Amino acid sequence: MQTTASAFPRRLVSRREALMTVSSGIGYMAFAALAQTAAAKGGDALVSKAPHFPARAKRVIFLTMRGGPSHVDLFDYKPNLIKSSGKSATLGRDSAGAKLLGPAHPFSQHGSSGLWITDRYPHLAKHADDLCIINSMHTDLPNHAQAFAQMHTGSFQFVRPSLGAWTLYGLGSENDNLPGFITLNPPADNGGALNYGSAFLPAICQGTRIGGSQLPDLYAAFLKRDDTPGPPMKNIANGKLSSSTQRAQIDLIRSLNQHKLEQEQWQPEIEGAIESFELAFRMQSEVPGVLEIRDEPESVRKLYGIGEGKDQFARQCLLARRLAEAGVRFIEIAAPANWDHHALLKDNLAKACEATDRPIAALLTDLKQRGMLKDTLVVWAGEFGRTPYAQATDGRDHNNKGYSIWMAGGGVKGGMNYGATDEIGYKAEVNPMHIHDWHATLLHLLGLDHTKLTFNYAGRNFRLTNVSGEVAKGLLA
Repeated sequence: MQTTASAFPRRLVSRREALMTVSSGIGYMAFAALAQTAAAKGGDALVSKAPHFPARAKRVIFLTMRGGPSHVDLFDYKPNLIKSSGKSATLGRDSAGAKLLGPAHPFSQHGSSGLWITDRYPHLAKHADDLCIINSMHTDLPNHAQAFAQMHTGSFQFVRPSLGAWTLYGLGSENDNLPGFITLNPPADNGGALNYGSAFLPAICQGTRIGGSQLPDLYAAFLKRDDTPGPPMKNIANGKLSSSTQRAQIDLIRSLNQHKLEQEQWQPEIEGAIESFELAFRMQSEVPGVLEIRDEPESVRKLYGIGEGKDQFARQCLLARRLAEAGVRFIEIAAPANWDHHALLKDNLAKACEATDRPIAALLTDLKQRGMLKDTLVVWAGEFGRTPYAQATDGRDHNNKGYSIWMAGGGVKGGMNYGATDEIGYKAEVNPMHIHDWHATLLHLLGLDHTKLTFNYAGRNFRLTNVSGEVAKGLLA
């Protein structure tokens, strides 16, 4: 039987279908090209890069004080709040009938600069002339999880790269054998891994979490010595395979992953796995020595207060200095104390200060003695502050409208207060600094222009500061 054209009518193909099917689709081809570009960006993410302009700081040590430290009890001295303590005040819809509460502990002036600092921070106060206290911080929400995430990523709504990840992406690493971004004992709540993640940046830019049971000897009794102390970090060495055998094993895994990557064109998870295996292999040779704080002289251990009771934070501060010295670009430490003082303010604030005062002061002293403070930016910050009025008679509620953080070294002016809240410490009024402004300033100190440090994702150039942020030039040295 003869087949005619009418028996099988020709199907018309739409223009859209043609574009989708020809050569696997023009759109797909464009995506593949963009994906390869993105993959290329990830491949050299850890290579040391030149900053946009001469940097004042080479590295950051971020001391995280989670919970919302009370600025009016620590660094924001308000004589009018002291005079008005006990008087009723209405500062917002949630404060109707609330009574103002003066500082829980006395303030005094320190250093040639005369900075006002709580008496609960006697060791830190000796570094008054090194501190740049920003008393005009403000953030968007007074909720812990959202504010903590915004402090770290610039956003309280979406998953975005962390400050440390952006730093590593912009500058690369100074040591091929160590992660460029390390976070010590980060809290599991308030966003957890979001606060040190890389989001859409190359996976290798995310923070390496170290802490807890990973460091058995770091948190054991320090002065206990024996012939076989063990490694300072669990699973850092392979007791079953030699280095050459491990290298052969990793080469095989890499070749399999690379083959898969070539097939998929763009798979950041695979690329991240390749980079992480390589970095983990290299870490075996250097991490044990960096983490071995028992090598430190007794005078240094004594300076930090190691071996004198609860010294976990002291060990972390000393470890931060060692990591910075070894070339780690961004180090974050989570303080063991919780600053969320809704009640029992006087006692709990004193405990939080006692847990952090001496180690932080020792870190500043140690960096200064080694000539490292000038190019190491040390940051002390919580996600927000507290209200100047009382909660439950002897506590304070959350306050995101005005609070204090401080920075030292790394190109900031020491011995200064930058910005100010109102006369009782409720709201930032003079040189108010939003989180985006602070991030822009921090990146500027590292030699990075926050408007140029971008990454193209989903058709848009994203940056840490979103679409805002101004550098606070008044605090630059």
